[in-house]
Amino acid sequence: MSTEKLIDRKHYVLVHGACHGAWCWYKVKPLLESAGHLVTVLDLAASGTNLNKIEDVNTVSEYSEPLLQLMATIPPNEKVILVGHSLGGLNIALAMEKFPEKVAVGVFLTAFAPDIEHNASYVMEKYIESTPTAEWVDTEFFQSGNKTSMFFGPKFLSNKLYQQSSIEDLELAKTLLRPGSLFMEDLIQQKNLFTKQGYGSVPHGFIVCDDDIAIPLKFQLWMIQNAGINDVLEIKGADHMAMLCKPQQLCDSLNHIANQCITS
Repeated sequence: MSTEKLIDRKHYVLVHGACHGAWCWYKVKPLLESAGHLVTVLDLAASGTNLNKIEDVNTVSEYSEPLLQLMATIPPNEKVILVGHSLGGLNIALAMEKFPEKVAVGVFLTAFAPDIEHNASYVMEKYIESTPTAEWVDTEFFQSGNKTSMFFGPKFLSNKLYQQSSIEDLELAKTLLRPGSLFMEDLIQQKNLFTKQGYGSVPHGFIVCDDDIAIPLKFQLWMIQNAGINDVLEIKGADHMAMLCKPQQLCDSLNHIANQCITS
């Protein structure tokens, strides 16, 4: 590997959304690695191959534990690029809050992006308010532990998340999905989870997916404005699962945002 390649080498940490797992990055990881970057994908608690069960995971911190454990191992002189998809935006925000000195930029891929002015639950509450019950289609909601859990149904997957993705990726999701949660009961109790000194001190980027039905374009743009994010890129024709339907465009966008933040 050339000296120039080594200087440009970045460490991406890719964080999945609700009910999904590290498996959903299977197209993006080799693309980034082929460009010379280090890429880490992980399963959050009770996700993918993680052995925890959703009924035993009751807080955002518990759900984020695999990511927080990883961040603790990053050497003090190194910085990673955190990428959170969908609900994964909350996980990377928590990691940015706890380890701001170890994060070069936090990238929200059509993800929930909290702000530092309101309670941790604010953005999620606005999303739920703006999403009619019928929009959840055949998603199942049920009580587990001390929270509400959910499991995406096949109609929700095909009509709301994967409508631009391949039938093979849709079938992969149907096979590998696990129940998840928005952890609203925990978030509502968190008053000062995200601070100016922690989460607010780390550069933010946002990747807009213009054909996302699950988190519509209008809501994505509202979150960008609410959180004061300036580094914004858009992937045309991308549904909610941009890593599956537009993997190369996503890689290009990630590299662009990373370069902007690292050189500025």
